Amino acid sequence: MVFRCQRDSWARQFATRVVSCRAAELRPEGGGEPVRGFQVVLEDTILFPEGGGQPDDRGLIGDVPVLRVTRRGPEAVHFVPAALEPGAEVLLSLDWERRFDHMQQHSGQHLISAIAEQMFGFKTTSWELGRQRSVIELDTPLVTAEQVEALEKSVNEKIRDRVPVTVRELAADDPEVETVRSRGLPDDHVGPVRVVDIKGIDSNLCCGTHISNLSDLQVIKLLGVEKGKKNKTNLVFLAGNRVLKSIEQSHSTEKALTSLLKNGPGEHVEAVKRLQSSVKLLQKNNLNLLRDIAVLIARDFKNKPTPKQLFVLHRKEGDSEFMNIIANEIGTEETLLFLTVGDEKEAGLFLLAGPVEAVENLGPRVAELLGGKGAGKRGRFQGKAAKMSRRGEVQALLQEFISNQNPGA
Repeated sequence: MVFRCQRDSWARQFATRVVSCRAAELRPEGGGEPVRGFQVVLEDTILFPEGGGQPDDRGLIGDVPVLRVTRRGPEAVHFVPAALEPGAEVLLSLDWERRFDHMQQHSGQHLISAIAEQMFGFKTTSWELGRQRSVIELDTPLVTAEQVEALEKSVNEKIRDRVPVTVRELAADDPEVETVRSRGLPDDHVGPVRVVDIKGIDSNLCCGTHISNLSDLQVIKLLGVEKGKKNKTNLVFLAGNRVLKSIEQSHSTEKALTSLLKNGPGEHVEAVKRLQSSVKLLQKNNLNLLRDIAVLIARDFKNKPTPKQLFVLHRKEGDSEFMNIIANEIGTEETLLFLTVGDEKEAGLFLLAGPVEAVENLGPRVAELLGGKGAGKRGRFQGKAAKMSRRGEVQALLQEFISNQNPGA
């Protein structure tokens, strides 16, 4: 299963022939409807099929885009949207930016894993090459900040030492295979095995594509550790161009904050803390004002000479407590209250309060009209509403209910 991409990870174009082409479907990685297309097998390929923790390559067969490459025994299967003629000679073109990124992350993982084991005895049990960052699972429940710092310093020293990285092939039954670090071969593996050597540092069985010198990694940044599963620790890292992209993103954010906060980068944290304190104080004052307003609204209603049997109120600003204060102040033994808060064009909250039997009867119907859900007990039914614009229909329903209860009124 050694393909051209594994013998020469730097090849960007390659002429080969189509061996077979058959109709198939591809399920998108993010879910959704399957994509109709074709599975194409070539005599050889420079497009790496996913394996060893490394994602597959992208590229073109002629002018036909390759949407996925997978391994099937000794074959690399290319999924394409258009049929290709078996026997036809084709030119493969590689998406080099994606490939080189994968080479940097994969070789970076080999280096980090080897040094972590040498320095601290931390063995790597698995790893993931993610789209934004990569993660190495270490067989240890704890990695300290001091160990992360020392590990990062050591791996970057190896990069500056320009240590060569070579790839060689061994027969599967070669005794030397047993001496090489490995997490095991796939069950359907056939043919020779590949050994990736970082001179004087590591020898590892691997099917992936790699750089040829540690200097190609440019730099490695360890972002820290996260708790893993079953007493393991996940070490998060960036290698090569991903470090540069991360710095550029951070610098853009820093410039935007400098403009917004009107101070230098060194003062950003303190400025944000002051803003947070101010916001908390304003929120507290706003809540107190809302509570006072709720009490005043309720008292104004109660002081009317002939209070109505139905009280309806909507306020854009407010919360559940605001509505409950009004209900508490007015009392719900005789009055039916329908209160809502939130933006009329968006979701909001509602409260129906009043005589227990009336609320039990009307609550679910109110929630249904408002396109929401709710629950209630002891004369109160409240919940979320998705269709606040239908408040008028609810009011008509409640008015009709009251009229039916008092036909002579």
